[in-house]
Amino acid sequence: MLELDPAGQYPLLAAARLYAEVPREAKQRSMMEFIYREYFPDPDRRWPWLAHATFLAKHRLKDMNLALKYAATLQKYTTAKDVPGWVTTMEIFIREDMNELETARVMIGGLLASGKVTDRGELVFLQGRLREIEERLKREKSAGRLPQSPGASR
Repeated sequence: MLELDPAGQYPLLAAARLYAEVPREAKQRSMMEFIYREYFPDPDRRWPWLAHATFLAKHRLKDMNLALKYAATLQKYTTAKDVPGWVTTMEIFIREDMNELETARVMIGGLLASGKVTDRGELVFLQGRLREIEERLKREKSAGRLPQSPGASR
């Protein structure tokens, strides 16, 4: 269907909302991989489906590495101005969930320094998260625990 109508959204909607939510993990993964592959020809229109697959990978499959793969892809390739900020910041919070605190801290700091975030509420939220992460890093350092480094296996 996408070959016949590349602008169509229904095949990805069906993959994300119907087929990827069946109670069989193999089918879920297959549909999420389809969504991932089909995202690349039109990232600025197809991001909602990959964002949904990111949530499914994280919450339904409990596969943080897969969720991170999808979130990093969204961050890198989704560039339209009308895309909500949460779409391209999911990677930060997945990294935080994976205890990659230093990476999350650097990513938030870079995002804030870039000037790309202009919404006052989003700025306040990100500044607050940055402070929370820095506090967690301080607590872990003082307790003699170092957060997991980026790329370390889980």
